[in-house]
Amino acid sequence: MPIKMSRAWAMPSQKTFKIRPIKLFIGSVINPSIDPFSRGAAVATITNDLNKSYYCDYYLDALEFFKLFRDEEIKTVLFDPPYSPRQLKECYDNIGEALHDTKSSVWKSWKDEIMRVTAIGGEVLSFGWNTVGMGKNRGFELVEILLVCHGGNHNDTICLREVKICGMNERKEK
Repeated sequence: MPIKMSRAWAMPSQKTFKIRPIKLFIGSVINPSIDPFSRGAAVATITNDLNKSYYCDYYLDALEFFKLFRDEEIKTVLFDPPYSPRQLKECYDNIGEALHDTKSSVWKSWKDEIMRVTAIGGEVLSFGWNTVGMGKNRGFELVEILLVCHGGNHNDTICLREVKICGMNERKEK
């Protein structure tokens, strides 16, 4: 299946899901949907963030949040964690919580849990600075990439739409 690619320009914002091309990219999510790093965005039906100053359903570490869900229960995962030590500091330094880590082992744990909770045919929408995404090894197929240019010295936001094409059992058998 060919990957749909597009590019748009928009002013940068700390509120990723308020950026018009990204808002259009997300469209209407298929429920149940989760956002483990919502920072108060009310896009998903079930939201989480460590910072209690945001309105969310839960205030848990992301791994604890994922453990609330059964295998292959979720239709849409919005995955927009803080991507750099600077973003971690901006998001969580003032709340007295232990900061998440940007080490690859933490990212692997998050992605393994996302793989576990996402239903076959469900999708993961990832937002960041690269196109790594969930990947084929976790049973996902990349179907769409949106590059959002913010101009000047700002990094682009890279938006990925991946669909889960096989379950955990099929993946283990391969």
